[in-house]
Amino acid sequence: MVTESGQFHLEILNSLSDVAASDWNSLLPFDAGPFLKHEFLSSLEETGCVGDNTGWQVAHLILKSDQGIVGAIPLYLKQHSYGEYVFDWSWAQAYEQQGMNYYPKALCAMPFTPVQGSRLLVKPELDRTLFTSKLIAGLKSLVQNNHLSSAHVLFPKEEEIELLNAHGFLLRDSVQFHWHNQNYKDFDQFLSALTMKRRKNIRRERELVSAHNITFRHIPGRDSTDQDWEFFYACYANTYYEHQSQPYLNESFFKLWASRSPQDLHLIVAHRDGLPMASSLLVVDTAMSKAYGRYWGALEHIPLLHFETAYYQAIEYCISRGIQTFEGGAQGEHKMARGFLPTTIQSAHFIQDHRFAKAVEQFLGREHLGITAYVDELAEHSPIKSTKVLE
Repeated sequence: MVTESGQFHLEILNSLSDVAASDWNSLLPFDAGPFLKHEFLSSLEETGCVGDNTGWQVAHLILKSDQGIVGAIPLYLKQHSYGEYVFDWSWAQAYEQQGMNYYPKALCAMPFTPVQGSRLLVKPELDRTLFTSKLIAGLKSLVQNNHLSSAHVLFPKEEEIELLNAHGFLLRDSVQFHWHNQNYKDFDQFLSALTMKRRKNIRRERELVSAHNITFRHIPGRDSTDQDWEFFYACYANTYYEHQSQPYLNESFFKLWASRSPQDLHLIVAHRDGLPMASSLLVVDTAMSKAYGRYWGALEHIPLLHFETAYYQAIEYCISRGIQTFEGGAQGEHKMARGFLPTTIQSAHFIQDHRFAKAVEQFLGREHLGITAYVDELAEHSPIKSTKVLE
């Protein structure tokens, strides 16, 4: 137990399997998305992608009453900064140069998933302002009572950002690249909205891929088989191996997630001469009309195949389903040449040591100015001719 407050108390939960999926999911707002669901988070835990010796110690902060769970923060104690997409390695180095331990730190985030969404979960019928404040106070107490260096809340919703900032959290900007559907009837109409240079480049890239006898098969999660996921995993893992690293996720995770949330998943498989040779995964949030490009990989190198499999096929899918936003993941200016636009989102950071917090605050102020200038410069090179919605 972390702290007591009237009839409510906070606890640390070391395994989401100790909570019924219905109880956890009842905390989620309508726009929570697939990555906050019990099905996703518990699958990570049960297949060993987090927990044990991964450096992601499960420590979900739970707010309970006599009636059960009424609020929560998905939380991990981190022994490193891998898999976060908000880089604080320099903070850790500076912290430890002062003779202090930066790790473990508290991290509120969707593991390996740079997606914005709710992080302070409260039963919809309760006073959200009151109970989110209880959760934030509990998170800060966890840091202080356990002598942790810091707490980091990655990519929360905008209203949560304001509340966290009011509770002393420092804000940090990140830039992502998102594609927006302007009521396009088909891919050609999307191309017509681009500048001539971008339009010609995309057509050329698609023609070069097609010249290799490449075709594509789209597999809704509900129709996927174990063999589909085994092939996808081989592609996904190969991307890591080519960069001399190990994949964060294992094959068992993808199979378990697909069995629990097939409606959230969509596979795209590239074939050459009838044989599969590359794949990408979309996570689909139909409630919010969003798709997230998460993973891709190929068993052999074909020039430009990445752009076709992970971007152009996904855009065609979004257009055909009327999906309004396609988030292509963190980083990557090359996405702008494919019709994606820069979007600034924020994370919130609580630093326990006051002197170090002041230094980080000054750093973030300078970084904010640099990112603002960077986004302004990107806007001058927008691939879109006009942002007017097509009728």
